[in-house]
Amino acid sequence: MTDPIQHAAQSAETMRIVKNMEDALGQASNRMQDHFHEDFQWRGNVGCGVKDGLTAFRLNWQFPIRAAFKDRTFTTEKFIADGDWAACFGILEGTHNGPFMGIPATGKRVKIPYMDFWRVEDGRIKDNPVFVDFASVMLQLGRDVFAGEGWEHFDDGTVPAPRPEGREGMRDEEL
Repeated sequence: MTDPIQHAAQSAETMRIVKNMEDALGQASNRMQDHFHEDFQWRGNVGCGVKDGLTAFRLNWQFPIRAAFKDRTFTTEKFIADGDWAACFGILEGTHNGPFMGIPATGKRVKIPYMDFWRVEDGRIKDNPVFVDFASVMLQLGRDVFAGEGWEHFDDGTVPAPRPEGREGMRDEEL
């Protein structure tokens, strides 16, 4: 087990590195090499892709986001750090001013929910698994990727949720 004092210090340093990077992104910095290893990996969910290395991250993530959404603001709701890992969730808000997933610019202000995880090595980010809710963004821009079949209908009661085999007729309290 790691010494608790060393672990707390490492967690604090990881948090400092990540927050510095997020501040730089919020200011549209082009000096990402200050924050990421050249060979780091950015691992996104479906629709976002995987970016191997800093150049791929900039060309295939950072620049397309900037081209599609201007006047970007980041609101991080919560940061946590644990040793060499940190994570957060929040909202990137921007004005849709360029093509996004085949949707031409609409001028709409949208909220882009995200979760980010970072592993820091030698003072810079080495690994970055992320989840960006592009389905939510597309819905805000008028395209429902679930074609009305999203499970939110189960929550609001407009559509009954399917039950596993053998439980089809059971009441909620019997499950």
